[in-house]
Amino acid sequence: MYRNLVVMTKESVLEVLGSILDPDLKKDLVSLNFVEDVQIDGKSIQLTVFASNPALHARKRMQEAVEFNLKRVFGNDISIQCTVKGVPAETRSEHRKILPEVKNIIAVASGKGGVGKSTVTANLAGGLAKAGYRVGIVDADIYGPSMPTMFDVVGERPTMIDVEGTPMINPVMSYGIKILSIGFFSSQDDAIVWRGPMAAKAMTQLFTDAYWGDLDYLLIDLPPGTGDIHLSLVQTVPLDGVVIVSTPQEVALADARKGVNMFKLDTINVPIVGLVENMAWFTPAELPENKYYIFGRDGVKNLAAGMKETFLGHIPLVQGVRESGDVGRPAVFQENTPTAKAFEELVTIFVDEVKAIKARKAVKAL
Repeated sequence: MYRNLVVMTKESVLEVLGSILDPDLKKDLVSLNFVEDVQIDGKSIQLTVFASNPALHARKRMQEAVEFNLKRVFGNDISIQCTVKGVPAETRSEHRKILPEVKNIIAVASGKGGVGKSTVTANLAGGLAKAGYRVGIVDADIYGPSMPTMFDVVGERPTMIDVEGTPMINPVMSYGIKILSIGFFSSQDDAIVWRGPMAAKAMTQLFTDAYWGDLDYLLIDLPPGTGDIHLSLVQTVPLDGVVIVSTPQEVALADARKGVNMFKLDTINVPIVGLVENMAWFTPAELPENKYYIFGRDGVKNLAAGMKETFLGHIPLVQGVRESGDVGRPAVFQENTPTAKAFEELVTIFVDEVKAIKARKAVKAL
């Protein structure tokens, strides 16, 4: 139908781009308002398009689709400069209809493994539930799910629930917290050996195929590092913020810094709620007043200050935290202990900072 087109105009270019679908949203680029800055000079065209998937390979495929279709219509001798960007955070939520009844969706991440990210997630969720909030947890650490152990629900299996004629996964409940983990669908001793796309798809189903209902907070315990799971999460779920967990030694801080910078990328652009310093000091049970800074002192606090991010608090390294996790009762549920107090203070600052992020977003939208 385009063979008779001789002149390359903005209107004819948009007509061609209107035939290209975003593979995830199943709508064309023009109707999604994913085309900007179309400039034509003779046989040269410059434009910007957006892709809902911020991953590099997805943006590359979109660029190839745009170039192929334009050359198919206007000839192989045209010059095309096409910039493909991820969908901006402020417009991403307009196209995502997942979890409309959840008020705040917060990821908990770490650049490095072994820094206690899952422990912080479990106790943050427990502290929020203790404060009266409706809370859920998605254990998206596909290769090392730990929430079943931390909430004493190993061996549990989610049930199915009918939601307006559609069968959906009903999360497991523990301490009033809704929990879904890949660990519920495999044996505790089984190694999960999946390539990135398979893991990303499994993680996505914990959101799209589950009924979470009305929640104040849905926390997502991410795997350590930066990779496919993180990009797929941003593509699928409208995150309201991310918490970064690290221990205070330099080797962990370097990875925490990378984690913060990843979420600040234009293609991801998720607000940083704040940073948590875990294993901040060691206090032996027989010397409760003593603090031994075995991993260094205030490393995460200083990192947060240097990156102009909120510092959410110190969590000490004490035997009770490990024991509580192993028996499936998060340490925040203990009464009148220094650890419980530390997590309760963390919850207070966390809630205030999430509210502040939402307030800034609302002002920006005006």
